[in-house]
Amino acid sequence: MTAPSVSDLLGQAVRLHQQGRLDDALALYRRVLEIDPRQFDALHLVGVVERQRGRPARAVELIEEALRVDPRQPRAHCNLGAALQDLGRTDAALASYEAALRLDPGYALAWDNRGNTLRRLGRLQDALDSYERALGIAPALADAWCHRAIALHDLGRHTDAAASAEQALALRPAHADALVALGHALQALDRHAASVDAYDRALALAPRADTWCARGAALKKSGDLAAALHSYERALALKPDYALAEHYRANALRALGQRDAAIGAYRRALALGADADDIRFALAALGEAAQPDAAPADYVKHLFDQYAGHFDRHLVDVLGYRTPALLDALLRPHLAALPLAAVLDLGCGTGLCAPFLRPLARHVTGVDLSQRMLDKAAELGLYDELACADIVEWLAARTAPCDLAVAADVLVYLGDLAPLFARMRRVLRAGGVFALSCEALADDCVGAAAGYTLQPSNRFAHALAYVTETAQAAGFAVIATERAVLRRDHSRDVDGYLVLLS
Repeated sequence: MTAPSVSDLLGQAVRLHQQGRLDDALALYRRVLEIDPRQFDALHLVGVVERQRGRPARAVELIEEALRVDPRQPRAHCNLGAALQDLGRTDAALASYEAALRLDPGYALAWDNRGNTLRRLGRLQDALDSYERALGIAPALADAWCHRAIALHDLGRHTDAAASAEQALALRPAHADALVALGHALQALDRHAASVDAYDRALALAPRADTWCARGAALKKSGDLAAALHSYERALALKPDYALAEHYRANALRALGQRDAAIGAYRRALALGADADDIRFALAALGEAAQPDAAPADYVKHLFDQYAGHFDRHLVDVLGYRTPALLDALLRPHLAALPLAAVLDLGCGTGLCAPFLRPLARHVTGVDLSQRMLDKAAELGLYDELACADIVEWLAARTAPCDLAVAADVLVYLGDLAPLFARMRRVLRAGGVFALSCEALADDCVGAAAGYTLQPSNRFAHALAYVTETAQAAGFAVIATERAVLRRDHSRDVDGYLVLLS
C-alpha cells in the first residue's frame, strides 16, 4: 500500500482539527513534520493546536518557526498575535496583527484582534476605529460588534454600547460575552433589572465568576442587597480566590448590618489581594483599623466614576441634597463687587454648583478626581476649565490666584484639613472667600477629641471647632458658620456645617 502523501496527511489533520479532535490532528501534523520538518502549514497549525491546549509559549515558538519558512502569511501573523496576547506580550501582539494587516488589509479578524490589543493598551478610540474597520469588511462579524460594545462602554458611551451588544446578539443570540457587555452597558444606564436579565442569560450559557460578580453589583445598585450577596457567593463558589467578589461581598454584608461577617470578609479579601488601601479604609470605618487622614484617591475616583451616570438624580431626588443652594444663600452677602475674576469649584463632580457660580465670575474652573464626572460637568457648558486631579495636589501646583473657592460635600473625603487649608490660603487673593461644607461630628462621637472621624458611611465628619481652629492656624478669618441639614441618608437627616473663610 502506498504511504499517504504530505498533502493527504495534512488534509486529514485539518479536518480533524476543524472537528475539535485536537489530539488526533496533532498526531497527523507531527507525522507531516517527520516527513518535512519545514512544512509551513504543519508548523503553523501545530502552533494553533498548542495555543488551543493552553500552551501559548510553545505556540509562539512554533508559529515563529513557520514564519521563518514563509513570512508572507497573514493568518500565521494573526495567530502569533493571539498567542503573544495570551502571554501578556501586548506590544508584540499588536506588531503581529499589524504585520498581518500589511499583508492583507481586508483581514477582518486581524482588525478585530488588533482592536482587542489596543483596548488592553488603553487606546480606546484607536480600538474602536479598529473594530469599525473589521465591521466595514465583515458586517456580520458578531465578535467585532461585541468587542465594539466593550470599547464604547469603556469610553462612557453606554447607550451606543448597548446597541452594539444587541447587534452582536442579533447575529448570534447565544453570545455569552455580548450578553455580559449588554449587562454592563445597561447597568451603567441604571437599567438594573434589564442588566440582571442580560447577566442571567449569559450565565445560562457560561457560568463565570466575573458575570456573577457583575450581576451582584447591579443588584446592589438596585437596592436588593440579599440577592447581591447571593450573587457574590455564587462567584466565590466558582472561584474561591476571587478577591473582588470577596470585597464586594464584604460591602454587601456591611450594608446589611452584618458587621462581624463584613469584617471577616474584608480581611479575607485583603488576604486574597484586594486593594489594600480600600480594604483598610473600610475596616477603619468599622473601627477595625487605624483612622486615615483621607480617603484613598483611587477609592474616591472609582466611586464617582461608577456614580457619574446617575449622580445628579440620586443626590437631588433620593438624598435631597441641597448644599449648593445653602452655600449660595450664605455666601452672597459676603462677596465683593461682581463679577469676580476667578472662581474654583473644588470636587466639582457633575457641576451641581456651576449654575450659581457661573454668574459670579468671569472664569470658573472645576477640579475633580473622576474624569467621568468631569465629562458630565463639561456638558453643562458652564465651566471655562476642567481639571482631573486630586484637589490638594492640584492646589499645590497652582500659581494663578482666585477670588472664591467652593468645596461642597468634598471634606467628607478628607479627615485632616490642614494640608487643604494651607494650599488654599496660598492661592486665595486677599479678601477672597473659601466656602465649604462638612458633615457634623457629634460631641460624644468616637474621634471627637481629634476633631474628625471616619464614619461607617466611609465619609468623614468634622467638629466645627476643629474646622475653624485649623483654618485660623492656616491664616484664615472665619466670617460665617451655619448648621444645616445637608441631605438625607436612609431616611434620616444628615447634619452638617456651612463655613465661610476669608
